[in-house]
Amino acid sequence: MSHGSLQRRLRRRVAVAVLAVLLPLGVLAALRTISELNELSDVRLRQTAETLDALLRQTGVMAVQNHARLEALPSVPVIANGVGPASTYEAEVGYRVTDKEGDPILVTDNMRELPRDLPADGKVVSLEVRRRRWHVYTRMDPTLGVTISVAERHDTRRDVTNAVAMERTLPILIGLPLLFVALRWAVRKGLRPLERLAALLGRRMPGAREPVVVADSPREIAPIVAALNAQIDSIEAALERERRFSADVAHELRTPIAATMINLDSAAAFGTAASSPASLPDALASLRVLSRRTEQLLVLAHLDEHARLPLVRVELQGLARDVLTEWAPTVDCTRFTLTVDMPDEPVVVMGYPEALSAMLRNLLENASRHAPAAGRVMLALGTDELTAVMDVVDDGPGIPPERRDAVFRRFHREATGLGDGFGVGLSIVQRVAQLHAATVSLDDAPWGHGLRVRVRLPLAVSSVQDA
Repeated sequence: MSHGSLQRRLRRRVAVAVLAVLLPLGVLAALRTISELNELSDVRLRQTAETLDALLRQTGVMAVQNHARLEALPSVPVIANGVGPASTYEAEVGYRVTDKEGDPILVTDNMRELPRDLPADGKVVSLEVRRRRWHVYTRMDPTLGVTISVAERHDTRRDVTNAVAMERTLPILIGLPLLFVALRWAVRKGLRPLERLAALLGRRMPGAREPVVVADSPREIAPIVAALNAQIDSIEAALERERRFSADVAHELRTPIAATMINLDSAAAFGTAASSPASLPDALASLRVLSRRTEQLLVLAHLDEHARLPLVRVELQGLARDVLTEWAPTVDCTRFTLTVDMPDEPVVVMGYPEALSAMLRNLLENASRHAPAAGRVMLALGTDELTAVMDVVDDGPGIPPERRDAVFRRFHREATGLGDGFGVGLSIVQRVAQLHAATVSLDDAPWGHGLRVRVRLPLAVSSVQDA
């Protein structure tokens, strides 16, 4: 299912956001402008009425009555260029002055039909005179005994307010298309680092380990590039482990398989089992070696899968008893003495039971393989402050201190061994320790010779509190 272009989605959403902000702002600006202009026009009407009142006070009402009692003032026709009348704003305003009885003293032609009784409450009212709508402000002067009304035509005010409102909103209407063009360019330019990143990934060769670098990338792209580089490293490391494991399996299984085939061919050449007493037992021994080596390789290959599982509470005494029960029949326990020392109080850690079992099994196998005839192997469990301590000790030849770091490398074998080791056991032990935030140390055995492998694991929280 296609979700469309990212550029198109960004442009559409930003355009909607811009319209959602600018259009209401334009409407509000126009409404605000109209309101302010209407208020300004009302103030102008009040000022005109106050000016007329002041002139009447200065001239005197009687003088005005004697001069223009029976004559109505024209609505001030204006001659344009000496040719004839022209339409001006003066024809769209008017006034009227009445005495106490409501008779007009001064009145323009366009105000003759103005109602006689108008509220002189200082408010602007809207009236219709001669099929025209007028805004009228009425003021009464009790000292002179006159009422002054000043009017302005509604269409004149509307034309002015509409012109001003259009002047305010027109830049927005003209600017929006230009803004969308600029927005299209800005989005395309802003997404250019993603296009460069896609081009870099498209040209990348399989197996390349160098990090991806996008020149002049913004800060928002940096986490994506970092996550890609981390993912590439993880994938390449996993592929490298798979390739190395495949090579290790081919290398380590070649010898026991070849030995088994040689012994079986020898047995087949004699024709009967009675005439080949040595070949079949040798073939069976080679198969046992092959089985044990395959088991260790599989354990090593699947250890990383445990890291994706949840940790559980593991009681080390029960785990050790299960491992001993499973391991003891597979070795010749008459060749050495096995000692087990475990405390009565449960030693509980948080871990992966299968991985811990594999670690202990490999430690016991290594110890039993290096113990001499009539030697000793000891398994001891205990606690030390906040850690569980697991010791596996043998009285074999041991490992010199300068060689102890090297034995953790996969398929490394010490020359002091008995020659049947695979070089995998301590690699398994170290990997299991890493999964459990544990430490592994190699020390001299307390018997003066031999090796002690000590594993320290963090105790479970409840176990620490109980202690």
